[in-house]
Amino acid sequence: MGVRTRKGLVAAAMAAAALLAGCSSSGSPASGAQGGGGSSNIAAEQNPNLDLGNSVGGPAPDFRLTNQFGQPMSLSQFRGKVTVLSFDDAKCTDVCPLTSESQLLAKEYLGKAGENVQLLGVDANPTASKVSDVMSYTRAHGMTNQWDFLTGSSAQLKKIFKAYHVADLVQDGDIEHTPAVYVISQQGKLEKLYVTQMAYDSVGQSAQVIAQEISSLLPGHPKLASRQSLATVTPYAPGTPVSLPSAVGGPAVALGGRKERLVVFFATWLDYVSDLKGELTSLNSYASAASSRHLPPLTAVDETSTEPSASAVKSYLAKAGKLRYPVALDPTGRLADGYQVQDQPWLALVSSSGKITWSHDGWLPVSQIEKAAAAHP
Repeated sequence: MGVRTRKGLVAAAMAAAALLAGCSSSGSPASGAQGGGGSSNIAAEQNPNLDLGNSVGGPAPDFRLTNQFGQPMSLSQFRGKVTVLSFDDAKCTDVCPLTSESQLLAKEYLGKAGENVQLLGVDANPTASKVSDVMSYTRAHGMTNQWDFLTGSSAQLKKIFKAYHVADLVQDGDIEHTPAVYVISQQGKLEKLYVTQMAYDSVGQSAQVIAQEISSLLPGHPKLASRQSLATVTPYAPGTPVSLPSAVGGPAVALGGRKERLVVFFATWLDYVSDLKGELTSLNSYASAASSRHLPPLTAVDETSTEPSASAVKSYLAKAGKLRYPVALDPTGRLADGYQVQDQPWLALVSSSGKITWSHDGWLPVSQIEKAAAAHP
């Protein structure tokens, strides 16, 4: 899924929701803030990477689809639980993993009260709508028994997109859709609409906002097990010295500090849409060429904020074979946002002045990476 037209799609969806579903500004930022005074609320409102949600009226349009296990399901069967409904491309490698992780964390933050929450996804890719497609995404993100990812025929899916004002289109072979998340009450009423922002460091914040809304709808308004500041997080700029934990054990991995470097961002869940192990292994030849040809040295960074766990990353890499370059974990997402990462994988060349001189979305043959590194010192 690409990123080029998302802003337009988001604007269109919000306008449609406002006009057709009675959507209005929440007017209640405290519902997502830290339960404190006005300063924390203002900080949350001023966070450009955080959507505090918009109120939505009316009943949630019902539908009947099939989940990742091939079981027929309807939205209405989950009455009595608060439902968190998202729209996710089964082949998505950019914003959908952020949405999924936010859903999982939101339920986790509610502790035992999370038993009264149902997580649902609807496949937003009519061209990848087989049960095997939604199961592959579900397994890759460690959500097999955490949610139900629903799919159906292209006609069924497009009817639901229309009912929930989720725009979709195909551009250069990529599916573009609005990263919408709806919170639906136990009575089946649409309560809030959230739009996931393309910011890795706000995943936990988004989860907290959604969890607080769920809490307000549950009996007794259970307290969240975890809270954090909702103020804007300062990303790690390419020139900023930073030390990250190693993904393969050993000493921490240093980045920044005004040194030339090629940084490759990835996530282990890419394994279900590409030959990830093969791509990582092929980068060994770049690491060798960098040493002999004086090219920027290579560092790989796992985008851990969207992974099931850091231990899952380490386990995966232990089976990937020997990598001749350092691999770091980015548990907060601050590095990815500082390097302006918009997808996985993402390649970036950083100059000695701490500036990004070249970036690329997707894998490339090593020969092309070497050529780019030589051309962009």
